[in-house]
Amino acid sequence: ADLESVEKRKQRIEKIAKSGDKDARAELPLLERIIEGLGEAKPVRAQGLEEEELEMIKELTLLTAKPSLYVANISEDEVSDYSANEHVKRVEEYAKNEGAGIVVVSARIESEIAELSDEESAAFLEDLGLEESGLTKLIKASYALLGLINYFTAGEMEARAWTIVNGTKAPQAAGKIHSDIEKGFIRAEVIKYDDYVRYGSEAAVREAGKMGVEGKDYVVQDGDI
Repeated sequence: ADLESVEKRKQRIEKIAKSGDKDARAELPLLERIIEGLGEAKPVRAQGLEEEELEMIKELTLLTAKPSLYVANISEDEVSDYSANEHVKRVEEYAKNEGAGIVVVSARIESEIAELSDEESAAFLEDLGLEESGLTKLIKASYALLGLINYFTAGEMEARAWTIVNGTKAPQAAGKIHSDIEKGFIRAEVIKYDDYVRYGSEAAVREAGKMGVEGKDYVVQDGDI
């Protein structure tokens, strides 16, 4: 499908390039390179394109230009150590060559965890020698792949997580809650997640001097409260 889309685009750009259009002339060799790569079954994401080049073909919304993640399903017996699993090794190699990520899970264990309470699932994972569930691993890998992080707002009435792009500054992060907060932004009081867990409350964090006051240039970090 991508090959067909790029070839159609090339035909149109060739006509425009003949008229002397600079942008078309710049795009044509890029399209030819992409076509060559796709012809060799090489996804666009693995073709080493620069940001400017990706911007040129953005409107084509090519499927193989999108970030990709493979999930390998293993048996519950292998979940603590799957290093000898040849199938996983093959998927890892395939994903690497494609410029994609991989997460290894046991679907059977995940289905069992889904039926348990938080306390029961934590004990179950501990018995298996696991620190976190496959679902948690998948969520973390997906966020990393898409360059996303979470920050939290917490008050007496409500606690919420807000998803933002990694590298977002405080005013724009506040804008995720409401545009008025971004417009009127002066400063943000920030508690690091680990400090909140360690001290147990906002008051205790303040008392320990761990409450930060950040301005408009502050880049929000994953887990900030």
